[in-house]
Amino acid sequence: MLSAGALRAHLMAARLAGSVTTSREESLRSYRLFAAGDPRVLLGLEPERPWDESGLLRLMADRCGVSDDPCHVTGPDVIDPDRTVSALDAFAARLGVVAAARAPVLLGTGHPHRLLGFYASLAGALSAAGCPVLTPAHGRCVDIPTRFGVRTYQLDYVRGVAFVREPDARGDAPGGGAHSHSPLPVRAALAAAADADAPLPALVVGDHGWVCGAGQLGIEAIGLADTDDPALFVGEAEGLVSVTVPLDDAARSDYYRPLTRYVLNRACLSR
Repeated sequence: MLSAGALRAHLMAARLAGSVTTSREESLRSYRLFAAGDPRVLLGLEPERPWDESGLLRLMADRCGVSDDPCHVTGPDVIDPDRTVSALDAFAARLGVVAAARAPVLLGTGHPHRLLGFYASLAGALSAAGCPVLTPAHGRCVDIPTRFGVRTYQLDYVRGVAFVREPDARGDAPGGGAHSHSPLPVRAALAAAADADAPLPALVVGDHGWVCGAGQLGIEAIGLADTDDPALFVGEAEGLVSVTVPLDDAARSDYYRPLTRYVLNRACLSR
């Protein structure tokens, strides 16, 4: 059993918290774009009130532990590991409630190269606990605007986790998976379930547009977010996202394994 103290030490050593690889410049740029209403960083969220850069910086300082000094503009950004551990406890608590109810869940990621293993372990444990792990719209094409124009991706599932890939990519993720911030895949999945009169998820677990897109539609969502992903923290502050865990979301995939063990144990889902 991994203790909170041991997890905290791992977060610092792996730079999932503490001084992270995400730069202060990247974070501040995201706050500027969010304040300007740029859909690339809104991630499908429609904020209930205006958020300016200073308000976002205060929020991120409170939720993540980044510096609230607007004059601090360069260098690596910082996440408070105690906030990460606390949020993982809340994340695990929500998983435990859903597992106890054997409610349907949907898991999806915009980081298949990094986080597929984390979510797949959760999917396996939830399935073993009796939760239907949903896979609606498997194989459906989704047109997603990018900086290179609109590109068509295919919605795929591996080990119960949704992500998008190039239509001609083959084999299991993460090899063919694409990095995506878009809420369009989760909208497509939920629309397909509704059109088929199939079960809708009681909980969506993921990151980026999977969390914000679901939360905006009124479906409970929990997820992971880096310092340059203010949308999830705004969603949490406005009551559209239940739990947001602050951590570096672009580290080596094996660095997330201790988090998996910790969450499954706290959720009473360890096997």
